Amino acid sequence: MNQEIAETTTAQPACHFPNFSVLLSSTPRGARLARLLADEQLRRWGLPSETASHIVAELAANAATHGRVQGRDFRLTLYVIDGTLRIEVTDTRGERLPQLQQPAPGAESGRGLLLVDALAHRWGVTEGRFPRKTVWAELRFSSPEPAPHAPVPPTPFPKKATGCCGASTIPPGWRERPCGTAASRRRSGR
Repeated sequence: MNQEIAETTTAQPACHFPNFSVLLSSTPRGARLARLLADEQLRRWGLPSETASHIVAELAANAATHGRVQGRDFRLTLYVIDGTLRIEVTDTRGERLPQLQQPAPGAESGRGLLLVDALAHRWGVTEGRFPRKTVWAELRFSSPEPAPHAPVPPTPFPKKATGCCGASTIPPGWRERPCGTAASRRRSGR
């Protein structure tokens, strides 16, 4: 299996943020491995992994099923900025953008994006250089409420909302399109 794992930190000392990227085969085995590797990486970072693992599993399964092109892989990328985990899965079927839809009654599949929509704080699609697209989801981590009279622990994430040195986290030339009903969830407080 063609696998490339790169765990890097930025070269600029003031702009450190945890990140992980892996290239996996567009097969059910690659999708399964994406979930396992993401779970392990999040544990190393000391972050909760259950919800993120479900999202990675759905996005990777979609890349292996709907974004598959013979001989081409998909990429899983994870990074954390300002208490938000961003999960990205990039495949080479840019012409097939995912859409949130209700599955047919009794259907055995078709609920993956409904799960992503329910679990993620927000999600969407970024169109890259043809033929690529990236489906992304974001999870915010909040510190648990401190016990009475207990000191407040420091936040383990850098306090930069826009990414490294104020730069946008979206590569130049890419368009980001939010999807799903995340905006309505934010308004209702869910």
